[in-house]
Amino acid sequence: MLRGVAGLVLALGAAAGAAAQDSPPVEGAPPAQAAPAPPRVTERVDVTARASTGTDEPAAIAVRPSEVMAVAGSADNIFRTLHTLPGVSPTDEFGSRLSVRGGAPDQNLTVMDGAEIHNPYRIFGLVSAFNPETVQSFELTAGAFSAKYGDRLSSLLIVENRDGRADRRLAGSSGLSLTDANLILEGALPRATGGSWLLTGRRTYYDVVAERFVDQDLPSFADLQSRVVWPLRAGRRVSVSALRSREDSDAIVDGDRAGEQGAFVSNARNDLVAATFDAAWGRSASTRTTVAWYRNTDVVDVEARLRNTARRSNGPEDSAWSQVWVKVDREAAVRDLSLRQELLVQAPGGHLVEAGFDVHDLATAVRFTAPGDRNPLEANGSSVRGGAGLPDALDSSRSARRGGLWLHDRWQATPALTLEPGLRLEWSGVNRRAVPTPRLSALWRMGESTRARLALGAHAQSPGYEKFIQADYFIDLTHDGPLDLEHERSRQVVLGLERDLAPGLTARVEAFHKRFSRIIVGRRETEPERRTRLARYDFPADLAGAVPSDAIITTTPGNGAGGGAYGFDVYVSRRPPPGARLSGWATYTFGVARREAYGRTYPFDYDRRHAATVVAAVRVREWLDIAATARLASGFPRTPVRGLRVAAAPDTDDRDGDGNRRELVPERDPHGRLVYTIDLGGVADMLGARLPAFGRLDVRATARPGGRRGRWELYVDVINVLDRENVGYVEPYLEYDPAADRPRLREKGTASIPFLPSFGVRFRF
Repeated sequence: MLRGVAGLVLALGAAAGAAAQDSPPVEGAPPAQAAPAPPRVTERVDVTARASTGTDEPAAIAVRPSEVMAVAGSADNIFRTLHTLPGVSPTDEFGSRLSVRGGAPDQNLTVMDGAEIHNPYRIFGLVSAFNPETVQSFELTAGAFSAKYGDRLSSLLIVENRDGRADRRLAGSSGLSLTDANLILEGALPRATGGSWLLTGRRTYYDVVAERFVDQDLPSFADLQSRVVWPLRAGRRVSVSALRSREDSDAIVDGDRAGEQGAFVSNARNDLVAATFDAAWGRSASTRTTVAWYRNTDVVDVEARLRNTARRSNGPEDSAWSQVWVKVDREAAVRDLSLRQELLVQAPGGHLVEAGFDVHDLATAVRFTAPGDRNPLEANGSSVRGGAGLPDALDSSRSARRGGLWLHDRWQATPALTLEPGLRLEWSGVNRRAVPTPRLSALWRMGESTRARLALGAHAQSPGYEKFIQADYFIDLTHDGPLDLEHERSRQVVLGLERDLAPGLTARVEAFHKRFSRIIVGRRETEPERRTRLARYDFPADLAGAVPSDAIITTTPGNGAGGGAYGFDVYVSRRPPPGARLSGWATYTFGVARREAYGRTYPFDYDRRHAATVVAAVRVREWLDIAATARLASGFPRTPVRGLRVAAAPDTDDRDGDGNRRELVPERDPHGRLVYTIDLGGVADMLGARLPAFGRLDVRATARPGGRRGRWELYVDVINVLDRENVGYVEPYLEYDPAADRPRLREKGTASIPFLPSFGVRFRF
C-alpha cells in the first residue's frame, strides 16, 4: 500500500482538475579487486563472465552493473533496465515496479546479499535502492525459480554487492546523474590480508537547488551503504553489509481558484544490517550463514481540496463544479529479523546437493485514516488509490514467523544432461499452514552451441502485510489469531531453446505457462452489507436508478481468485569481447494474462499482448559511445466510463426535513441543479477497454575524454527523445452542454514522461 497514496493523489488530482543485453561497460576504472572468497563447491560460472544469457537457470537473465549505468533511459536504475528484458512490464512509466509474465508486483521477490528486501524502491519508484557501482551482479529469474527461494509466485531478483578493492589503501569515484549525486570510497582493510571495506553515499541534489526558488520541500532521498569483508583462516570469511536510507517531502500546491489547495507530506525510512559467514569444510562441503535485520517505515499525510472535473451540474458558472476533498493519513511498517542457512555438498555420482532453511520474524503494521472523498476513477473498491471499499480508519498489525526448508540437487546425469530436482516446504504463522512446493529443471546441451531448458515448479505465497507494500489492492488482515486463508499458489512451466550464433551473439526462444489459484482478493459485499450501504440513500423514485446498487469489492480477504498467463518471448543478445563496436539486445514478448474472480474472467491489470524492445550501443570513437533504447508495447487494460449518474451528498442541512442528517441525498449546486458524476458500472464492467499503444525512444551519448581507461566520463541522456505522449491513464471529465439537461462526458489521455533531457558525470580516483 506504500505506493498507493501517491497514485491516489495523482488520480484524484486529475479527477479534480489537475489538467488546469549489453551496452559497453565503463572501462575507465581499473577492475575492482575483491578479497578472496572461501572455496565454495559449485559448478556455476560467474554470471558476469558468461557469453550467453548468463546462467543455466531457465527463464533467468543476468545483468551487468555496467549495463545499468550505460543503457539509454535507465537513469542508473536496475529496475528500468529490467523493463527492457523479455516478459517484464513496468506497471507505469514513472515508477520501477514490475509485472513479470502475468504476475502482480507483490509476487516478486528481491534478495540482496542473502537478505529479503521488502521495499527496493526510493521516491515512489523513481530511484532504485541499489547503486549499480557497488553491485557485483544482478540476476532476474522470470518464473519457475529453484527451491532455494520461495514465498513468492512470480519472479526472483538476486542482487550481490561487490567487495571493496583489496589492492589499494584508498580508491573511489564520484558521480552526478539525473536523480542523485554519489560518492564511493573503498580500500584494503588494515591488518587483514585480503580484507576490504567500501562506503558509498547518495543524495538527491535537485531539491537543494530548486528549494532556493520555491517555498516547499521537494521529494528527496539520501542513503549510506557500507560493506566490510574480514578473511579469517583459510576457507573462512565474514562480510557485513549495512544500508541506511531516508526520504522526505513536504509540498503545498495552490489551485487556480480560491479555496483550492493541497498539502503532501511524506517520509520513509529503510535500514538494513546483514552479516554473512562463509566457510569451507574440507574439499567437498561449504556453508553460508546470513543473519539480517531490516526495517522499512513509510508515513504519508495528504489533504487537498480541489475542483472535481468529473463532478458538476449542467451550468456554465464556476459554481456548477464540485470540490473533491482528499484526506489520507497513513503509516506502514515492516520489521524483519531473518536467518538464512545454506549447506552445499559435492556428493558421489555427479551430485551437487544444496540444503538449507530461512526463517523470518516479522512485525508489520498498517494504520490510516481516510475520511475524505474516494477516487471515482477506481472500479475496484479495494484499490490503494482510494477505492470505495477502503475503511475510513484502520489500525492493524501482525507479528508472526514464516520460513522455508529446501533440498536441491544438481545432478550431472550424462555429459549432456543436467537435472535439478528440488523440494521446498513453506510455513507461515499468519495462517499456521505449511505447503510443499516441488521443483524440477533440466538442461540439455545439444552440442557446443545449442541448449534446451525445461523447468516445472509449484510456488506458494503466504498472506502478509510485507507483500502488500507493492500491491495494487489493500487487504485487511486484522484478526485475532491465525487467519483462515490459504497460501496463494502458482504452477509454472518454462520451455526454452538457446543457441550461440557467433562468438558473443546468442538467441533464445522461451515459452511459459503459469496457472494461479487461491489468490487473495477482497470479497464482494454480502447482501446484508449491500443493503446497509444502500439504506443511507434517500433518493426519490425517479432518481432511484442513480444509486450505485451493485455490490462493491471490500478489503475483507478471501482466496477468491485464480487465473493464468501464457506466451513466449524471443531474446537476442550481442555480448561481444571488449573493443567491439556494436552491443546490446533485442526482445519480443507475446503474452496473455487473465484473472478469474467475482464470477467472471477478465484481463489482468498488466495484461500486455505484445512488447518489443531494442537496446543498442555503438562505439563511434575510442572515446565516444552512442546508445539507444526503443520500446513498443500494447496498452494495458482499463475500466471505461459507462455513463453519468446523479451524485450523492450527505444531508448535513436536513434539506428534506426528516431529521436524518447522515443520509445521502441527490447533490445540487447553489442554483438547485442536480450534480452529476461519472459511473464506472459494477464488477462486470471492470477492465473492459485498453489504453493506447506505448512507444518510446531514449538516446544517450557518453564521452570519455581520457579514452576507455580515463578517469572522467560525461554523458547526456534524453528520455522520450521524440516527445511522444504516452497515455498513462484516461481521465474522464464533464463539461457544460447547453443543448442537454446534463453535462457532456469527455475523456482525455494523460501523458506520463515528456521529453526529458539530463546529464551526468563520473570521476574515478
